[in-house]
Amino acid sequence: MKKETLFPTIVLVIAAAVSTTLLVSCNPTTKPGSGMQKPTSDSVANQIDNPMQVEKTSSMDAKASNFQNLQDAFKGETTASAKYAAFSKKAEMEGHHEIALLFQATSISEKIHANNHLAVLEESGQTVPAFTPEFIVGTTQDNLKDAIKGESYEIDTMYPAFLAVAVTAENQMAYVSLNYAFKTEQKHKPLYEKALAALENNTVKSLGTAYYVCPTCGNTYETNAPKRCGISMTSGEKFIKVVKLNA
Repeated sequence: MKKETLFPTIVLVIAAAVSTTLLVSCNPTTKPGSGMQKPTSDSVANQIDNPMQVEKTSSMDAKASNFQNLQDAFKGETTASAKYAAFSKKAEMEGHHEIALLFQATSISEKIHANNHLAVLEESGQTVPAFTPEFIVGTTQDNLKDAIKGESYEIDTMYPAFLAVAVTAENQMAYVSLNYAFKTEQKHKPLYEKALAALENNTVKSLGTAYYVCPTCGNTYETNAPKRCGISMTSGEKFIKVVKLNA
């Protein structure tokens, strides 16, 4: 074969091969992985609207969870208030007047938290079931340990989780109420730890003989009231003074 007739033949063969390859790659019956495929029902292309739906559902779930958290917080704070009042009486019976005053002050504080949570729930049209607080009263030493354990749980676990949900639910009132309690519990725990150490070292008389409770957030101060609350900025003149036990 002559050289000049060979070249056109080669060109025709190559063109035919390329054409065949293109037809195969565009064929819808081609095996998976060898080219373009028809989108399936699970593909991203068929789920374009789903992210917004997921976000909407998450928001609704957060709002429901937020209300449930407030219900749980209201129940917990109501129980704590009643429990600390009982602990106060027990401490007085055992001759620990200073510890009794501390428990009375924190009982008032926890009641303020409960009322704040309740107000948010009622403002949101939520029904709050009635319940009877249940708790056990032990010795003053046991009661202080119980109080420390309870405050630790609220500080480390409960309120941080509840606050995160309130943010997602975009409920500002819930966030404020929960944060008031969260910040105050961080004041209560060291007061209980101080009281327990004094009890174990037989130095209870060295504890404070007066406590001041913020009527807005429950923030609790020993000995003196501040000019303004460090949490809610409420005037110190409005603080509840606890210098003697309730009758």
